[in-house]
Amino acid sequence: MDSVSHIIGNTLKNKIRGNLQSMILGMTEIGMVHVKGKNAGNVVLYTLSTCGWCRKTKEFLNELGVAYDYVDTDLLAGKEKDIARKEVQKWNPRCSFPTLVINDKRCVVGFDKNGIRDALEL
Repeated sequence: MDSVSHIIGNTLKNKIRGNLQSMILGMTEIGMVHVKGKNAGNVVLYTLSTCGWCRKTKEFLNELGVAYDYVDTDLLAGKEKDIARKEVQKWNPRCSFPTLVINDKRCVVGFDKNGIRDALEL
């Protein structure tokens, strides 16, 4: 590998590592709730506590038996709320709920059983 490829490879690795650390820190800072199940990757659900479609999405993920993390964003305040809002807006600029992010690569907005199955590759 030539020196340019090596530098680019290291830069990319550091950027990915930084993004993962930022994502983990953000999830810790906003108090995600973990639901146990089979590993389907990094599954993160942003919800509102009063949203019927959000409840249905949680129920569906539970039926599928997958592990996931979720947070009711309307119950957050201050810095936690800002972090959650920025994460949702990154994937869903309209900031509607539920917003489901899988492996920091795919996003399903709303209650969409087929979309969820496809994104989880089930």
